[in-house]
Amino acid sequence: MKFLLSVSKGIDAVTTLLGKVSWWLALVMVFIGAINVITRYVGRTIGVSLGGTEYIVLQTYAYNVIFLVGASYVLHKDAHVRVDILFANLSQRGKAIVDVIGTLVFLIPFAWLGLYLSDRYVATSWRQLEVNMNAGGIPIYPIKTVITIAFALLLMQALSELIKNSAFLAGVRPSRSLYETPEPSPSTSAPSDSAEGAA
Repeated sequence: MKFLLSVSKGIDAVTTLLGKVSWWLALVMVFIGAINVITRYVGRTIGVSLGGTEYIVLQTYAYNVIFLVGASYVLHKDAHVRVDILFANLSQRGKAIVDVIGTLVFLIPFAWLGLYLSDRYVATSWRQLEVNMNAGGIPIYPIKTVITIAFALLLMQALSELIKNSAFLAGVRPSRSLYETPEPSPSTSAPSDSAEGAA
């Protein structure tokens, strides 16, 4: 189990790194949008077309990468929306059991199916070297590749969460599970010498 937890820790590190990349990419997306607006209005003022669909396409590509790559990061941070009111009333152990079952029955098959279905779709785009002719020939196949990458990352993160929650249910500490109560530090668990003297 310790080996699996170390694998989980490595997966979490990769997911966190890509999550930070997505943060910066969001800034790039806003910057591209600002350039698009500025060039459009300046172009209208001087009577020259400075903007174009290239900016819109690049901004859309940036958004796609943020959404696709960010899915695994959001899973790692448990930031996906939960609508089950019963889940909130379960014990920590009960919540971990629900997550383990949900990961095995729904999440892993979903991620695997996404990998399987996107493989041929992306491969066809690469064979054709697909480009967007309406946006100056910007390549499409790299952004389609992110679809497969996103499902692979989601599958990896699902396995990481499965490992952590399984370790928590098996009583292994630290499991790094979301539902594991942190162990109290010595400074808070034991009374200080001054407190004992005062008593």
